[in-house]
Amino acid sequence: MHLDHIGIAVADLTAAEDLISRLLGRKPYKRETVADQHVTTSFFTAGDTAAKLELVAAEGEQGAIHKFVEKRGPGIHHLAFEVDDIVGEMERLATDGFELLQEKPSMGADNKLVCFLHPRSTNGVLVEICQSVKSTA
Repeated sequence: MHLDHIGIAVADLTAAEDLISRLLGRKPYKRETVADQHVTTSFFTAGDTAAKLELVAAEGEQGAIHKFVEKRGPGIHHLAFEVDDIVGEMERLATDGFELLQEKPSMGADNKLVCFLHPRSTNGVLVEICQSVKSTA
Protein backbone atom coordinates (compact mmCIF):
# COMPACT_ATOMS: atom_id res chain seq x y z
CA MET A 1 0.00 0.00 0.00
CA HIS A 2 1.32 3.43 -0.88
CA LEU A 3 -0.04 6.97 -0.93
CA ASP A 4 -1.65 7.51 -4.34
CA HIS A 5 -3.12 10.98 -3.94
CA ILE A 6 -4.44 13.67 -1.64
CA GLY A 7 -7.97 14.76 -2.50
CA ILE A 8 -8.81 18.43 -2.06
CA ALA A 9 -12.45 19.56 -2.20
CA VAL A 10 -12.86 22.84 -4.05
CA ALA A 11 -15.78 25.17 -4.75
CA ASP A 12 -14.49 26.45 -8.12
CA LEU A 13 -12.42 23.93 -10.10
CA THR A 14 -11.08 26.41 -12.66
CA ALA A 15 -9.90 28.85 -9.98
CA ALA A 16 -8.36 25.99 -7.95
CA GLU A 17 -6.58 24.64 -11.05
CA ASP A 18 -5.14 28.11 -11.68
CA LEU A 19 -3.95 28.41 -8.07
CA ILE A 20 -2.30 24.96 -8.00
CA SER A 21 -0.80 25.52 -11.49
CA ARG A 22 0.81 28.73 -10.28
CA LEU A 23 1.96 27.05 -7.06
CA LEU A 24 3.50 23.99 -8.72
CA GLY A 25 4.55 25.64 -11.98
CA ARG A 26 2.67 23.03 -14.05
CA LYS A 27 -0.78 22.43 -15.45
CA PRO A 28 -3.04 19.51 -14.49
CA TYR A 29 -2.48 16.40 -16.55
CA LYS A 30 -6.11 15.29 -16.52
CA ARG A 31 -9.62 16.56 -15.90
CA GLU A 32 -12.38 13.98 -15.55
CA THR A 33 -16.04 13.85 -14.59
CA VAL A 34 -17.31 10.97 -12.44
CA ALA A 35 -21.05 11.26 -13.04
CA ASP A 36 -22.27 8.76 -10.43
CA GLN A 37 -20.33 10.63 -7.72
CA HIS A 38 -21.50 14.05 -9.04
CA VAL A 39 -17.94 15.42 -9.28
CA THR A 40 -15.35 16.65 -11.71
CA THR A 41 -11.73 15.98 -10.78
CA SER A 42 -8.44 17.49 -11.88
CA PHE A 43 -5.11 15.74 -11.28
CA PHE A 44 -1.65 17.21 -10.80
CA THR A 45 1.67 15.47 -10.39
CA ALA A 46 3.39 16.61 -7.22
CA GLY A 47 7.06 16.71 -8.16
CA ASP A 48 9.44 13.85 -7.40
CA THR A 49 6.88 11.84 -5.45
CA ALA A 50 4.56 9.27 -7.02
CA ALA A 51 1.64 10.78 -5.09
CA LYS A 52 -0.68 13.18 -6.90
CA LEU A 53 -3.01 16.02 -5.96
CA GLU A 54 -6.67 15.56 -6.92
CA LEU A 55 -8.91 18.61 -6.96
CA VAL A 56 -12.55 17.53 -6.56
CA ALA A 57 -15.46 19.85 -7.40
CA ALA A 58 -19.17 19.12 -7.08
CA GLU A 59 -21.31 18.92 -10.19
CA GLY A 60 -24.61 20.30 -8.99
CA GLU A 61 -25.99 20.31 -5.48
CA GLN A 62 -26.03 16.58 -4.81
CA GLY A 63 -23.27 14.32 -3.65
CA ALA A 64 -20.73 14.23 -0.87
CA ILE A 65 -18.38 16.93 -2.20
CA HIS A 66 -21.15 19.53 -2.42
CA LYS A 67 -22.17 18.73 1.16
CA PHE A 68 -18.53 18.82 2.32
CA VAL A 69 -17.82 22.25 0.78
CA GLU A 70 -21.12 23.68 2.03
CA LYS A 71 -20.42 22.51 5.59
CA ARG A 72 -16.63 22.93 5.89
CA GLY A 73 -15.52 24.99 2.91
CA PRO A 74 -12.73 23.99 0.50
CA GLY A 75 -9.88 21.92 1.92
CA ILE A 76 -8.31 18.52 2.25
CA HIS A 77 -11.03 15.91 1.75
CA HIS A 78 -9.29 12.52 1.75
CA LEU A 79 -6.08 10.52 1.57
CA ALA A 80 -5.98 7.74 -1.02
CA PHE A 81 -3.80 4.65 -0.83
CA GLU A 82 -3.28 2.36 -3.81
CA VAL A 83 -3.50 -1.39 -3.23
CA ASP A 84 -2.95 -4.40 -5.50
CA ASP A 85 -6.15 -6.26 -4.51
CA ILE A 86 -8.95 -3.92 -3.43
CA VAL A 87 -11.45 -6.68 -2.62
CA GLY A 88 -8.93 -8.51 -0.46
CA GLU A 89 -7.91 -5.26 1.23
CA MET A 90 -11.56 -4.38 1.91
CA GLU A 91 -12.04 -7.78 3.56
CA ARG A 92 -8.86 -7.33 5.63
CA LEU A 93 -9.81 -3.84 6.77
CA ALA A 94 -13.40 -4.82 7.65
CA THR A 95 -12.12 -7.81 9.64
CA ASP A 96 -9.71 -5.49 11.45
CA GLY A 97 -12.61 -3.24 12.55
CA PHE A 98 -12.55 -0.45 9.96
CA GLU A 99 -15.94 0.81 8.80
CA LEU A 100 -16.28 0.62 5.01
CA LEU A 101 -18.67 3.07 3.37
CA GLN A 102 -19.52 0.57 0.63
CA GLU A 103 -19.78 -3.18 0.27
CA LYS A 104 -18.20 -3.37 -3.20
CA PRO A 105 -15.63 -1.16 -4.90
CA SER A 106 -16.95 1.38 -7.41
CA MET A 107 -15.37 2.99 -10.43
CA GLY A 108 -13.71 6.27 -9.54
CA ALA A 109 -11.55 8.81 -11.34
CA ASP A 110 -8.16 8.10 -12.92
CA ASN A 111 -9.20 4.58 -14.05
CA LYS A 112 -9.33 3.21 -10.50
CA LEU A 113 -11.67 1.07 -8.45
CA VAL A 114 -12.29 2.82 -5.13
CA CYS A 115 -13.65 2.21 -1.64
CA PHE A 116 -13.89 4.72 1.19
CA LEU A 117 -13.45 4.12 4.93
CA HIS A 118 -15.59 6.10 7.37
CA PRO A 119 -13.62 8.79 9.21
CA ARG A 120 -14.94 7.63 12.60
CA SER A 121 -12.88 4.46 12.15
CA THR A 122 -9.76 6.25 10.83
CA ASN A 123 -9.12 8.92 13.46
CA GLY A 124 -11.26 11.55 11.71
CA VAL A 125 -9.67 11.22 8.25
CA LEU A 126 -11.64 10.04 5.21
CA VAL A 127 -9.49 7.32 3.64
CA GLU A 128 -9.84 5.94 0.14
CA ILE A 129 -8.27 2.72 -1.04
CA CYS A 130 -7.92 2.36 -4.77
CA GLN A 131 -6.73 -0.14 -7.36
CA SER A 132 -5.72 0.64 -10.94
CA VAL A 133 -7.90 -1.09 -13.50
CA LYS A 134 -5.80 -3.10 -15.93
CA SER A 135 -6.48 -2.33 -19.55
CA THR A 136 -7.66 -5.30 -21.62
CA ALA A 137 -6.69 -3.71 -24.94
